[in-house]
Amino acid sequence: MSTRNTRREFLQNSIATAIGTTLIGTSFADDIDYIAAVTGRAIPGASIFDAESTADDVLAGVDLTGKTALLTGCNSGIGYETMRAMTARGAHVIGAARTLEKAEKACASVDGETTPLMIELTDLDAVVQAAANVASMNIPLDMLILNAGIMALPEREVVNSVEKQFAVNHLGHFLLTEKLIDSVVAAKHGRVVVVSSMAHVWAPEEGIQFENLDAEVGYEPFKAYGQSKLANGLFSRELARRLADTNATSNSLHPGVIKTNLGRHLPETEDGGSDDDSTSSFTWKTIPQGAATSCYVAAHPDVAEITGYYFSDCNPAQPNALMQDDAIAEKLWTVSEQLTAEYRS
Repeated sequence: MSTRNTRREFLQNSIATAIGTTLIGTSFADDIDYIAAVTGRAIPGASIFDAESTADDVLAGVDLTGKTALLTGCNSGIGYETMRAMTARGAHVIGAARTLEKAEKACASVDGETTPLMIELTDLDAVVQAAANVASMNIPLDMLILNAGIMALPEREVVNSVEKQFAVNHLGHFLLTEKLIDSVVAAKHGRVVVVSSMAHVWAPEEGIQFENLDAEVGYEPFKAYGQSKLANGLFSRELARRLADTNATSNSLHPGVIKTNLGRHLPETEDGGSDDDSTSSFTWKTIPQGAATSCYVAAHPDVAEITGYYFSDCNPAQPNALMQDDAIAEKLWTVSEQLTAEYRS
C-alpha cells in the first residue's frame, strides 16, 4: 500500500472517530455541569445554527460597532472570512499574519475598520513585540481569536525547543494570550476564542507527551498535529478556570473539515485537490461555513456568558476525555509558562 493511501485511510478513519466524539452523552452532560460549577457561569444551550450555517448567517442582525477583535491568521481561509464577516458588522479587526505585507494585503481587501499586524508565532520576541503594539493602543480587546495554525508537517521541525506544530498552534498563542489577557479582561465581556479541531483525537494515547515535546522520539505528522490541537482545547479550558472571577470567557472550537491552505502538506486526495472519491465518507464545509463557529463563539450574544466549553457546528460538543482532563490542562499551563519564562517578564 502506498504512503498516500495509508495517509488517506488514516485521515478518513480519524475523522470518523472524531465526528463520533461530538455526540452529546451522559459524560458530556456531567462535564457541562462540572464546568458551570467551576466557573460559576451559564450552561450553554443549543443554538439555531448548524453545520450548514455560514459566518453571515451567524452574525445576521449582530451589531459589532465599537468592538475590537485581534485575529491571528487573517490572511487566508476561515481567518480571512472571519475578519470579513466581522468588519462588515462594524467591528474593528486587528488582523495578524506572519508578515506585515500579508496582513496589510488582507486588511486592505475587506470593507470596514482594520489594523494590520505582524505576528510570527515561531518568533517569541516577535509575539512579545506584537502584543506590546496592541497594548499600546490602550483599548479593550472584546475578542481575541487564536486562529492561525499549521498542519501535518511532513518532516519533524523544532523551534523554541518544541516540535513546530506545538510551537505555532499552541505555544505562540499561549504567550500572546498571557501578554494581552489584561486587555481582554478590560472589555465588558471579553472573549478568548481558540480554534482547536476534532483532530485532537489524533493526539498520543497519553495526551500531551511532556517528555517528548520536541518529538525526537517517534515523530508522526498527524499525531503531532493532534497533540497541538489537544493543547489548544486544554489551554482554553484552563484559561476559563483562571478567568472565573472576571467577566472574560474562553472557549475552543472545531471549525469543520474545510479545503484551505492549512492542508497544503497533505496529498491532493486528502486536501480536496482532485476528483478522487477518497473523501466522500465525510462532508467538506465551505470556508464561510467553516468560519461560522468562530464567529458564533466570538461574537454572538447567546455565548457572552459561556466559558470553558468546546463547540462544533455552532453548538456545544463533546471532546474526547483527554480534553476534559483538568490535571493535564494544569500541567500544560505550567510547562508552557516554563517554556516561555524569559519572554513573560
